[in-house]
Amino acid sequence: MRKTTKSSKRKPEKLPPLDPKCAGIDIGASELFVCIAKNSSQQEVRTFSTFTADLRSMIEWLKASGVESVAMESTGVYWIVPYEMLEEAGFEVLLVNARFLKTAPARKTDVQDCQWIQQLYSCGFLEGSFRPSADIVELRAYVRQRSRLFELSGVQVQLMHKALIQMNIQLNHVISDITGVTGLNIIRSILQGKRNPRALADLSVGACRKNIDLITKALEGNFRKEHLFALEQAYEAYEFFHQQVHRCEKSIEQILLSIQTEVQRPPSKSENNIDPAHPKKCAKKTASNRSPYYFDAPSAIKKITVADLTTIPGIDANIAMKILSEIGTDMSQWPNVKAFASWLGLSPGNKVSGGKILSSKTKPSDNKAAQALRMAAASLYRSKTAIGAFFRRIRGRLGAPKAITAAAHKLARILYRMLTDGINYWEVGENYYEQQYQERVVANLTKKAKDLGFILVPVQ
Repeated sequence: MRKTTKSSKRKPEKLPPLDPKCAGIDIGASELFVCIAKNSSQQEVRTFSTFTADLRSMIEWLKASGVESVAMESTGVYWIVPYEMLEEAGFEVLLVNARFLKTAPARKTDVQDCQWIQQLYSCGFLEGSFRPSADIVELRAYVRQRSRLFELSGVQVQLMHKALIQMNIQLNHVISDITGVTGLNIIRSILQGKRNPRALADLSVGACRKNIDLITKALEGNFRKEHLFALEQAYEAYEFFHQQVHRCEKSIEQILLSIQTEVQRPPSKSENNIDPAHPKKCAKKTASNRSPYYFDAPSAIKKITVADLTTIPGIDANIAMKILSEIGTDMSQWPNVKAFASWLGLSPGNKVSGGKILSSKTKPSDNKAAQALRMAAASLYRSKTAIGAFFRRIRGRLGAPKAITAAAHKLARILYRMLTDGINYWEVGENYYEQQYQERVVANLTKKAKDLGFILVPVQ
């Protein structure tokens, strides 16, 4: 009998590190696990608390160990303070998407996580997530806070509706918006003690006075103390949140004035490249329309971006401000327009196996810039623009959700070019788009007919 010998199994050699002076951090709510490379084969892991003093100790240890760059992985908002402190200390900091680390086998402890991050980063396998400059980060915080305040004020409008219905004041059936001029006038008078339906109806203004008799009938109610108290609380909270919005807009105006554009101005021939046939009116903040900014937001944005983003169909001052606060003006963060659209999550997927397309769905994303572009695209259903015609064609063929994504993708490409070249969008109109589309269809039919041995002849 032959004697079988066991073959000696060699452990796979690790890839040589490209950057040995790096660290990997796994961040939790109460602890940070930090890994550095002591040499080419050994790693050292230390645990630090999330208190500020402990974060300073971590920074001192990293500096003493010769670390120059750090990669961190975290969910939620726990990474923000360590990221900012490390960046202020002079480290190159990368925030890594957790999706890139999920394929690691059997690495689910915090210690192994930070070791795996350090190993991948040292070999050059990790890329950092996008984070704009400090000024844009500050602007983004104010713009997001403003959006949250509007959401909270919307809750108070619902509570005012509820209190009115409980008093059988059917105001929502006779006017379109209780936060308009007529609705707020009536609510203030009710809270001041007026109960005469006719006197309350006389406070209506504009087109509402055409239905003054119906409004009078709707204002006959049962004014109980507890419901009046709820209405008063909701109204005061509604006004308070809008006062906070105004304070937030002041901070936005100040940071916009402080941001200096780094984009070179385009040639003089494109400075006034605005389509005179499709001018856009800038809405102003009023007592009944509080969604616009109290200052001239389009002009303030244009001083930073050079190109006027509000010339793009569907993009008004609010959406332009959201986009600017999320991506800034430095388009060099993305090598080309395809990378920018992919980062937004608006590019079609490319899941192919064996030459067969398994899926072309866009990747799930909560990118707020993409959400703003989708809102702009959804408003183009009745637009007489080229993108509006494109939206309607895709909507009729694939449905509204896919049409919104496709139109938002097209808006993203336009936005990238505008911020890169500093030129305004020139609207060609829906007729030009339909003509170009018809020419493409005819060219494709002609080619197919030629391949089959036929000649396509137009009808005289």
